[in-house]
Amino acid sequence: MLAIKKARKFIQSNPADPSAQFISSLVLALESEGEISVAQLYKLDYPNFQLAMEILSEWRLDRYYASKLRLLDASTHAQELTAGKVTDTKS
Repeated sequence: MLAIKKARKFIQSNPADPSAQFISSLVLALESEGEISVAQLYKLDYPNFQLAMEILSEWRLDRYYASKLRLLDASTHAQELTAGKVTDTKS
């Protein structure tokens, strides 16, 4: 989550900066599953481009973990249902 923290600090300290505005747009697009301009991404200076890439990487990893947690929850629920049926049939 280092990139996300760096991005927050960058946006808060430079809200009017075009790069900060693009990073903000990137974050909002990721959250809403919206779109961003690749052309604008390439206009960023290299450090901010790297920050954008790190955000994408962390966001993807976080989404993977969120999906994994939902899978674990569904699996646990299924096991509980199955255990309940086994208990009910034994009674």
